[in-house]
Amino acid sequence: MKLYNTTQGAIIEYQDKKFKADEPWDTLVNRDGLVFVGRRIGMPAGLAAWQMPQGGIDPGETPREAALRELHEEIGTGKADILGETEGWLHYDLPPELAVKPWGGRYRGQRQKWFAMRFIGEDRDIDPAATDHPEFDAWEWVRAERLPELIVPFKRPLYLAVLEELCRYCGPRLSDSSF
Repeated sequence: MKLYNTTQGAIIEYQDKKFKADEPWDTLVNRDGLVFVGRRIGMPAGLAAWQMPQGGIDPGETPREAALRELHEEIGTGKADILGETEGWLHYDLPPELAVKPWGGRYRGQRQKWFAMRFIGEDRDIDPAATDHPEFDAWEWVRAERLPELIVPFKRPLYLAVLEELCRYCGPRLSDSSF
């Protein structure tokens, strides 16, 4: 597939692009089995704006170490224990209409390693505004089955795959849950 990038006046070979650098994503679960989601700052109108914490892996860092560091950097607390992780790396492709925007057309999507974490602090320990570069302007605890409806549509299959592997760490599912 070729995409025309109007800002750079170039044709992009979409399928030949790499995934953006590997990233750890955190599924933070509280004592009640609910999952943390944060509302992204500055999302375009009409796009779902909620997601779980995530970020890059620094040189010399393991994905596990990065997951814990990113949790602290994004929500202001590191009060969590890792319970498990996805068996392998998961990925998503950006839809063609978005492929040229986020990373200047250099990448086709992201490759991610997901970690389930048990939150061992109190709600007052969470403060996304206290971080150096806030990414969330609000947060809440939600049932795991709500996650796919809260994320941007092109990431829904990814979230369903994550839930399939990590839902055992979340609270009980509703009987009509699709994962």
